[in-house]
Amino acid sequence: MGSLQTPIGMRSSSLLDTSCGYFLRELQMIWDEVGEDKFEREKVLLDIEQECVEAYRRKVDQANVSRSRLHQELAESEAELTHFLLCLGKRSVPGRPEKKGGTLREQLDSIAPALREMRLRKDERVKQFRTVKGEIQKISAEIAGRLTYEDSSRQITIDDNDLSDKKLEEYQNELHRLNDEKNERLQKVEIYICAIRDLSATVGTEASMIITKIHPSLNDLYGISKNISDDILKKLNGTVVSLEEEKHKRLEKLHHLGRALSNLWNLMDASYEDRQKFSHIIDLLSFAPSDVCAPGSITLDIIQQAEAEVQRLDQLKASRTKELFFKKQKELEDTCKISHMETPSTEMGNITNLVDSGEIDHVDLLTAMDEKIAIAKEEAASRKGIIEKVDRWMLARDEERWLEDYDQDENRYSVSRNAHRNLRRAERARITVSKITGLVESILVKTKSWETERQKVFLYDEVPLVAMLQEYNKLRQEKEVEKQRLREMKKMIIPKPVAEPDNFYMARPATSNRRISNRSINGGYGSASPINRKYSGGFNNASNYTALGTSMRRENIKSQASKIPFLRPLNRDDTTSVVSLFSGPMSP
Repeated sequence: MGSLQTPIGMRSSSLLDTSCGYFLRELQMIWDEVGEDKFEREKVLLDIEQECVEAYRRKVDQANVSRSRLHQELAESEAELTHFLLCLGKRSVPGRPEKKGGTLREQLDSIAPALREMRLRKDERVKQFRTVKGEIQKISAEIAGRLTYEDSSRQITIDDNDLSDKKLEEYQNELHRLNDEKNERLQKVEIYICAIRDLSATVGTEASMIITKIHPSLNDLYGISKNISDDILKKLNGTVVSLEEEKHKRLEKLHHLGRALSNLWNLMDASYEDRQKFSHIIDLLSFAPSDVCAPGSITLDIIQQAEAEVQRLDQLKASRTKELFFKKQKELEDTCKISHMETPSTEMGNITNLVDSGEIDHVDLLTAMDEKIAIAKEEAASRKGIIEKVDRWMLARDEERWLEDYDQDENRYSVSRNAHRNLRRAERARITVSKITGLVESILVKTKSWETERQKVFLYDEVPLVAMLQEYNKLRQEKEVEKQRLREMKKMIIPKPVAEPDNFYMARPATSNRRISNRSINGGYGSASPINRKYSGGFNNASNYTALGTSMRRENIKSQASKIPFLRPLNRDDTTSVVSLFSGPMSP
């Protein structure tokens, strides 16, 4: 308002100094010409000045507004730049001057490039955050089992206040962890699927149906990403455990069937062909559940076949058990017979009835027979050396009896077809007979040692062998004594005949009933003399040794005494008969 109090002249002059001075002078000229009142002139000039002030005020206000806007823009730019720096975790912007100077527009122009750079960085960082968070959400959805996840940016929220490298690294670490978890879950899924396929192949089930039943995404034929949620992993693990249990149950059942088959085969003495059909089941007996992985090794068909075979063998077990029992009984009897042992008594009828009625365990029955056979074979093995010597003694006795018959044959030196053969056999027989004493002593020593070791009597065909040998030695000694006595009596009673050499062989009676043919000599024990047959019969039936020996001695004494003519002279025929009767193993 101070300008309104300024004098008109001064205002006019000041107006003249302005750009509007020309118009003011022109207005004064018009007023002078018109003769405008001074008061009107003053009023018009006041109005003009007022309008100019208003115009200036508007311009100033506009300038202030513009300056304020520039200050605000500058402050906002600074704030935005500072916000970008804070969000991105930067301390400063490269290329921006640290000292502020110049006008507001210059300051705005200087900050604009840095601001554009930070905006670009922010946009790039936001994209990185969206990508990382999108992957995180996607993998999280896969882990959670949500396969309907949609990759939409609207579903991803980004915190613009924290776009720093540290935050991005945290998201990337989280993404890396989720990727590792996803890969780990995928590996678990693959391991479970492989285990299901292997177990299904082993037990003979369809793996594809089992896997599809758990979740269709697990089947590669559907071509979708696999569900790796906790629920699927739990179902897969449960399926594997269920298949493992089924495998264990089947293997345990096959082990039971395999042992049953093995016992039945051993019980029934099955052939190799019958065993070979189910050899794979027997092979499983040595396998643990973890070792059984061959496809189709424990299928239901195999179990059913094994059960059918066990059932079939069970039905044949009774008849086969009796057959095997009789066979083993025959084996036991043969073993005892060969070794001249007593066969253990068995009530065959009672055993048969027990087998038919099922009151006796078949395996126990045959096991008991096997034990008896084993005991018999063990004892037979311990008796083998003695039995072999006894057999040699028996053969030597046969040779001894043949030699006695041969020595009593009056025609042994006659010219005949087999005379030279008999002579050679007699030489061999004398060598064999000379060894009998040592052989008998050896048998006695071995037998007594055996009895001492076993604490039992050695029986030979139910007769004590030691008693048999002792009786044989006694009879042999008595026989030798009797022969010696008869030789002495022959020397005392029979005078030496005086005969011409030409008719020496003609002195024997042609009708002698003591003559032994070549056949009887070669025939051995079967055609021996009556006395020798009694003697031989005593050895074949050892239980009658003592009685037969006594009987034989009495008969010999009576027969010899009745034939010796003490009170009458002897003629040639009597001498010949006496010599023929009492002739022993003397050299001709």
